[in-house]
Order: sequence, then structure tokens, then C-alpha cells
Amino acid sequence: MELEIVSREIIKPSSPTPSHLRTFNFCYFDKMAGRMYVPVVLFYNPAAGACAVEKSNLLKKSLSETLALYYPFAGRVVDAKYIDCTDEGVTYLEAKIHAKLSEVLRNPDNETLDLLFADNLQWEDTNLSTLLAVQVSYFECGGMAISMCMSHKLGDAATLITFIKDWAAMASNSGEHLIPLFDITSMFPQDDIPIGKEHVNDKGKLATRRFVFDALKIAALKAIVAQKVHNPTKVEVVTALLFKCASSTSGGRAVLCQNINLRSRLVPPMQENFVGNLAWFFSVPKLEEDGEIELPGFVGQMKEALAEFCNTYASKFRGKEWCLSIQQHMKKAKELSGSGTAKYICSSWCRLPIYEVDFGWGKPVWARIGSRAGKNVSILLDTRSGDGIEAFVTLEEQDMAKFERNEELLAFATFNPNPIEELS
Repeated sequence: MELEIVSREIIKPSSPTPSHLRTFNFCYFDKMAGRMYVPVVLFYNPAAGACAVEKSNLLKKSLSETLALYYPFAGRVVDAKYIDCTDEGVTYLEAKIHAKLSEVLRNPDNETLDLLFADNLQWEDTNLSTLLAVQVSYFECGGMAISMCMSHKLGDAATLITFIKDWAAMASNSGEHLIPLFDITSMFPQDDIPIGKEHVNDKGKLATRRFVFDALKIAALKAIVAQKVHNPTKVEVVTALLFKCASSTSGGRAVLCQNINLRSRLVPPMQENFVGNLAWFFSVPKLEEDGEIELPGFVGQMKEALAEFCNTYASKFRGKEWCLSIQQHMKKAKELSGSGTAKYICSSWCRLPIYEVDFGWGKPVWARIGSRAGKNVSILLDTRSGDGIEAFVTLEEQDMAKFERNEELLAFATFNPNPIEELS
């Protein structure tokens, strides 16, 4: 795929940030977040009506208006402690792709699709850089791809998708955008708990592969697990299978760290339009003496670990005991992932309204993340139909060589299918 950058500019908020909002302090979870860009790209079919120039003007104008609401996004990080909301703006690139959308999606390889991210920033270090980078790429057929790399310091996946959805609502003039809420710092101040060195993604010799689980295969997985576990979810059964197959490549002890959105787990729950890193995790160990993982048993462990986390820790996160709860949880997590234990991280973006992002010319036909999210990291997205899962799995190259040939995995998942086939 040949891609030509045709313009580069800085988009600033449509109105200045008030002086009393100039300093945006990080909360504890923001400080804990990795120093990297979180990338997503949405693909859109050709739409009748507006030409590329009209779309470009609309996107830039509405992005500027959205940044006025999300004012920290246009600022700059200072001393890893806060954002100076100086309205310096965000990076905005436009590109022409000398191919049709259908041609690119027919063979959705990482090397080609990673070109759609601005300056190759996906999962890269965000230090001293713009906090948000957007690239709009136009295909010969009239289709387009809109990608975004957001600093993890600004927020989690829920924040990223909420921002894009609000930007789209602003562009389409639907009136459906939410007023972002930024006051989580007062609930979880960063100075109350000691924080170690910031995590920077080491992309090293990593390989990312995409596996798609359709509704029928997920139903088959659920049927296996449901023999011993009541009401397993699609995320649970897919995560358990991925962990089983991935951990078998290294052998020995391993632990699954399952990321979760705290907004709905806290007591009382928080609104979805709270901006920031409101994600945490629970751990599920696989001991060396356990031998091969049994899917029903492991899903049962996942459910127990989630229930324990919610009842023991998350229920106290909004009270005065939140510091103690986090410290106790971190201590237990470290005990489970000690020396010689391989750690696998799974983050589910399922149920985030990524396929509802309509800028005025229809909903996306496909959405995906950038490759090489980090060693032993799996990220799950809904398929467009909503009943399947796309899993983006990143492992070291030698482990991936074994993982992608795992017969049990391939009995339930299809390796990197053409997204267009699902739509036909």
C-alpha cells in the first residue's frame, strides 16, 4: 500500500481554556498508566454527498470544538505530574492512499495498516510529545480511515472511545455528545501512594497476530465451560483459551492479569463520561503443579477472582480506605507474579461503542488497534456484528511461532480473516 502524507497541521481548541483550569493534575491511576500512545483506527465505506475537502473541513472544525471540551488533550505534560492546559493543540495529518479500501482490507496485515497511524506513534513513548495525534487517510474509492493515538496519561480505552464518539457527534451535529467529567483527581490523588518508575513499552522482538472468534465458535466454547460454570461470558471463555495457549508456550508458572473498567465496578458506580484512567486489574494464577489448564476450572477461577476484587477492594475504592485497599491489592498481585512467573495481560474493549462512531457518513465497517501493544498482551474487541471477538495477541516472536500453530486455538479462532467477508 502506497501512502502519501498531503498535509500536517496543529488543531487547537476553538476557545481558550479558562485560567482556573490551566493545571490538570494526574490522579493515581493516571500516574500508574504506561507512558505510551493507545492507538485505534476506524474504517469507513465511501459515502454519497460530501467530497474529501468538505469532510476534511468538517473533521478539523469539529475536532477543534471537541478539544474545547476536552481541554487537557491539547496541553502538554509537565514533570510527569500534571498537564499544562496551554491549548498548544494536537497533531493532525491527512494522507492519500493509492489503493481502494477493499484492496487493503482483503489482506489486513500489520505492516500495511500500521501506516495509517500518525508518525508511527502506536504504543510508542509519549514523553515530550503531543498528547493526541490524528491521521485521516483517504482511499481512491472514496473510503477513509480515521486513526487516533492518545497518550495513556490522558485516559484508558473507555476515555479514548468516548472522545472519538463525542468528536463524531460534534461533526454530525447529532447533539449526542456528553460533557466530559474531569474531577477524578480529587477522588484518587496521586501523592497518597508511592508510585514506582513509569512504564515505557519495549516493543523489542515482538509479533502481533489477529484471531477472530465468530458467534458459533464462542457458543461452542461456552458450552464446554458451562458444564461446570454458570453463565460464562464470551470475554471469559476467549480470555481463558488465549491464556491457556499462550502460557503453554513458556511452561511453568504463569498469571493472568485481567484489566477491567472501574466505572461500573465501584460503589457507587461512576458515570461513563468520567475522563481518565479508571481501569484496574485482578490476577488469576496458573501454578506449575497445575499442569495443563482446564478451561471450565480456569473460568471459574476468573469469576471468583473478579468477585473477590469487587467485594474486597473495589467496594472501598470510593471511600477513605481507597489507599489501603490499593496497597493490599498490589501486595497480593506481586505475590502471585513473583520471580519466575510469566505474566500475561488481557484487556477487553468489548461493549465499548466503537462501532457507533458516526461522523455523518455512516458507521465504521471495521475497527482495530495498532500492533505490538507489549509483551504478552492481548486486547479484545467486538466484531462489527457484536456477537464475536477479535483478539489482537502480542508475544515474543519465538513464543508466537508456537502460539499461532496451537491446534486448540485454531479449532475456535480464524487467523486474520478479511473483514469484508464478515460484512458480505
